[in-house]
Amino acid sequence: MKSVCRWACTALVVVVSASSLHAQGGAAGSRDPQAAAPKPAEQKPPDQKPPDQKPEQKPDEPQKYEETVVVSASRTEEKLINAPATMTVIGPQTIESAPTQNFAELLRAVPGVNITQVSARDINVTTRGATGTLATGQLALLDGRSLYQDFFGFVMWDFLPVNLNEIKQIEVIRGPASAVWGANALNGVVNVITKSPREMQGTSAILGIGALDRQSGLTGQPTGAGTMFYISGTHAQAINDRLAFKISAGGYSQDPYSRPTGAIPCDRPEQCTTPRNPYPNFKNQGTAQPKFDTRVDYDYADGSKLVFSGGVAGTDGIMHTGIGPFDINKGSVMGYAKANYSRKGFRTGFFTNVLNGDAANLLTVDATGKQIDFNFGTKTFDFEASNVQAVHEKHVLTYGGNLRYNTFDLSIAPRSQNRTEGGAYIQDEMFLSNVFRLVAGGRVDRFDYLDTAVFSPRVTFMVKPDANDTVRVSYNRAYRSPSVVNNFLDITIAEPLNLGLFSPLLAGRTYLIPIHATGNSNLKETTVDVFELGYSGVVANGKAIVSAAFYVNRTKDDIFFTELTAQRWTATNPPPNFAFGLLPPAVIALTPARSFPAAFTYLNFGKTTQKGLELGVNSTLNQFVGMYVNYSYQATPTANFALSELNLPPKNHFNVGVNFNKSRYLGDLNVTYSDSAFWQDVLDDRYHGTTKSYTLVNGGFGVKWAGRRITTSVKGTNLLNEAIQQHVFGDIIKRSIVGELRVNF
Repeated sequence: MKSVCRWACTALVVVVSASSLHAQGGAAGSRDPQAAAPKPAEQKPPDQKPPDQKPEQKPDEPQKYEETVVVSASRTEEKLINAPATMTVIGPQTIESAPTQNFAELLRAVPGVNITQVSARDINVTTRGATGTLATGQLALLDGRSLYQDFFGFVMWDFLPVNLNEIKQIEVIRGPASAVWGANALNGVVNVITKSPREMQGTSAILGIGALDRQSGLTGQPTGAGTMFYISGTHAQAINDRLAFKISAGGYSQDPYSRPTGAIPCDRPEQCTTPRNPYPNFKNQGTAQPKFDTRVDYDYADGSKLVFSGGVAGTDGIMHTGIGPFDINKGSVMGYAKANYSRKGFRTGFFTNVLNGDAANLLTVDATGKQIDFNFGTKTFDFEASNVQAVHEKHVLTYGGNLRYNTFDLSIAPRSQNRTEGGAYIQDEMFLSNVFRLVAGGRVDRFDYLDTAVFSPRVTFMVKPDANDTVRVSYNRAYRSPSVVNNFLDITIAEPLNLGLFSPLLAGRTYLIPIHATGNSNLKETTVDVFELGYSGVVANGKAIVSAAFYVNRTKDDIFFTELTAQRWTATNPPPNFAFGLLPPAVIALTPARSFPAAFTYLNFGKTTQKGLELGVNSTLNQFVGMYVNYSYQATPTANFALSELNLPPKNHFNVGVNFNKSRYLGDLNVTYSDSAFWQDVLDDRYHGTTKSYTLVNGGFGVKWAGRRITTSVKGTNLLNEAIQQHVFGDIIKRSIVGELRVNF
């Protein structure tokens, strides 16, 4: 932690020093995402300023729901109320008053979104479906740049290189979006939109110091109070009416939570068929996450724009996987570089992500008893281009495509080398009348590891009785490609067996049961067909937005890490050198059913159907107070295979929250209730089990000083100090309290 603090403090000094060299002011700019061609029914007057010159919405201003603009649904600007997909937007007031620097707590309040925090650093997000230790179906973006890690097929949220105060809004597509975003937008998309340098001119710094409660854990595990610490600094400057830049840095550090004790619980005997394993005793870890980011914008006289950005983020701590937890070592980093050019509706860009790190498995060893190390290195290069244009005042065409090339160096998947993928999409929004609109389009993608191209269509029929009401009937298909580890995993792990279970003479001795885990190069892509009926409406004179959605997800060929039961070790098929020759093979079968896993792989599993309902209201009660309330129901899936192969999400999920920002005072209070859930994504069924329902209460209060240049606040998560376990193999999360200081220079 000390090294992170020193690094972060040094970076903060650099940022603050930069502000003293460029202290001149400038007019506030506006939202930076690419401008779209105006739609026929929404033509702008000739004297109206283009979108990127509108002033930003300040955190202490009420949300203007009828004016909220999003870019994620169609990859072009459009009003939220007109988006062809069900979406939620997390605005600046909610972000500023957030009780934690953890992205999970921002997204937790979105209806239909399931969050699992498994360790101090390990967060998983899935929309309209069960999440897990590796959530593989949710695409995450930073200003349109993919954060998805192709080697394992998941998102490492700690590799977001920006601070919370740099974020303009977070756009969440609650449902599939492969029709425009391609692979891995199976369940939905989270797109983090940052402010342009002109929108955030000036210098700011944030310091937070806090403590977290930890219940007693296993022998040698941390108990009592733990600490957390974060620091960040940002400076943005408009040099002139053409050139602007931003530089930011920060760091976050947290001690580990406590691990659960006793036998792994399961109150669903139909899904847990073997005796309960005790929680394994491994040393838990906290996390340290330094980051640095920079951006330069150049605005041409003709309205076109050139943006360069780059940054780096580091992490360490626990990453949970199907073969047990890995401890990511310090020095694991992901860097990126990005360039974008836009002119009117045309946009082209390039980015590269470079990831290097190493980790050690804390639960499993190899057949010789040595620790399993995981060294990973990946490089991604992505080129894209898109355009938006109006045709005959009745159509708005959006089209584009990208080409992506990845290289891999993975110690647990040595046969993986590179992968090439590319795709193209087109979407037509047809204005049939003043009331009816039809959005139709699709995308075709080609992967060199898949036998055929993948087609992802979208059709949405919208009924708009007036400008602020939209009823949507839609059909979408989305897909997830197999990850590189899915295809090429090749490792032998060994699980210790306590021989004292068979004879008191062998108490304290163990035998390493060898288990071969392999990838499957014949995997198909996972696809989902989604039928949805939805409504969005801006009501109460623009002070509230109401949403409702009913959906049916039909998933085919889901990819699961599963045991090959036909290859289990038994009395007639014992593992090699069982019990060091001290016991005859028959001892392994004191009962005829006694057996142990011998092999795991990835397989496509049949078909599942899941239905769900989402209801929500977001409102600005007045110019100072905002609130939200939402409810989600996710039915237990039906499948043509055993449900014990599936993680089962909580059926009922409820959120309510209120925030205020008046004069010198600001604050936030929110409550989340989540039902019990079933988890089966760690090794075999001895490690599968259920988590209890929980109620999570978060809140904070702050005071502004010195002409609002200084803000002091106290923030807390899990204020009721309930022992919350969000995954059956995850940590126990209890109360944390942070004191925060913000300074605007």
